[in-house]
Amino acid sequence: MRVRLRFLHPVDHQATDRFVETPAYRPRTIWAWALYDFANSAFTTLVVTFVYAAYFTQAVAPDPISGTTLWSRAVTASGLIVALLSPYLGALADQGGYRKRFLLAVTVLCVLSTAALYVPQSGEVLAALVLFTIANVAFELGNVFYNAFLPDIAPPERIGRVSGYGWALGYVGGLLCLVVALVALIQPETPLLGFSREGHANIRATNLLVALWYGLFSLPLFLWVPERRPAVRPEVRKVFRQATRQLVETFREVRRYRQVVRLLLARLLYNDGLLTIFSFGGIYAAGTFGFEADELIVFGIVINVAAGLGAWLFGFIDDRLGGKRTLLLSLLGLSAASLLAVVTTSRTLFWVAALLIGIFAGPSQSASRSLLGRFTPPDKRNEFYGFFAFSGKATAFLGPLLLGLFTDWSGSQRVGVSSVLLFFLAGMLLLARVDEAEGVRLARAAEADGT
Repeated sequence: MRVRLRFLHPVDHQATDRFVETPAYRPRTIWAWALYDFANSAFTTLVVTFVYAAYFTQAVAPDPISGTTLWSRAVTASGLIVALLSPYLGALADQGGYRKRFLLAVTVLCVLSTAALYVPQSGEVLAALVLFTIANVAFELGNVFYNAFLPDIAPPERIGRVSGYGWALGYVGGLLCLVVALVALIQPETPLLGFSREGHANIRATNLLVALWYGLFSLPLFLWVPERRPAVRPEVRKVFRQATRQLVETFREVRRYRQVVRLLLARLLYNDGLLTIFSFGGIYAAGTFGFEADELIVFGIVINVAAGLGAWLFGFIDDRLGGKRTLLLSLLGLSAASLLAVVTTSRTLFWVAALLIGIFAGPSQSASRSLLGRFTPPDKRNEFYGFFAFSGKATAFLGPLLLGLFTDWSGSQRVGVSSVLLFFLAGMLLLARVDEAEGVRLARAAEADGT
């Protein structure tokens, strides 16, 4: 199958046509793309959520309360950096056809800085936080370029399930990496490859496992997922000028993309709640319910199974009911589950809440990504997914900041975690104003016009 793609030059407004073979729903392309989710989810699962975050607060920082506060500030700092960089880097990728090159660069940076997290030990707080911030920024910027491939490889009627495949495979990747960490490094009296329990070397070595996992399983995307490029790539200096001009033009035409704006404004809020849960779920389980390192691994495994099943199932629901309805349903479920996790003192009910959070977390992310894909014209995909990352990070400091402030003020993690409910409820109110049908129609009109 061949389609004709039209690239509009933003400087001289000359259109250049060329024929390319579309990768639409080609199995190898889909699975190579989805494997990147499988690869990078090891970072969020082991480093951000379940293992290294808890290790930092329990062993690197002076005490769990100050550790929680310091970790929240590192998450906040990385979020602000991503918010500032992502729209412009997305516009650069659009103008120069640099999507895959940028993705490769930030992937390598994340892999190297994650591996370096093995080095800081107890008391070396600054080194640990700096390395984590670099790795987290690189990880989040990678998602800008990775997500932008989605509308190119999936036809509109299947974009929900393809996005769901990626999220589901991502949770499988996080799950399997957790299992490997558990049986090879955490539980054995004598961990594999000579990593001692002394100085928590076996716990720190999970960062080396994540780096290897991320680097290895990201390779299929770079080998088999094609990239849309201009017929003639402009000079580097022109690319920077054109990217700046494209951002300015997008802001000027903001009313034309009002459904995108509404979606991203809603995501500013509900994603804050979701990121806070991801960043502090393991910390909360360890500090409030007394989970040990091996229990945290099992906790993460169970949640990843639930999340993978939820993302896969809701991908089909997304294609059938639409992204907006799927999002509202998942946010309602997240709100109820988070409330249960905050108020219960029962470990059993906490497990129930965690399972429900896992089931609804995947769809809330997958449906957000696919809904934006339906709203996005082809020549602005990297840029719009840059704004997507911006919407996920511009106010992302609020969730960790409020959690840290509430924890400091009350001396209770339970009070701090309750702040996520505010973000979910506010996000749902804004999301209710999104008109999905109009957003799809405007994107198709822009594609037909070549603008």
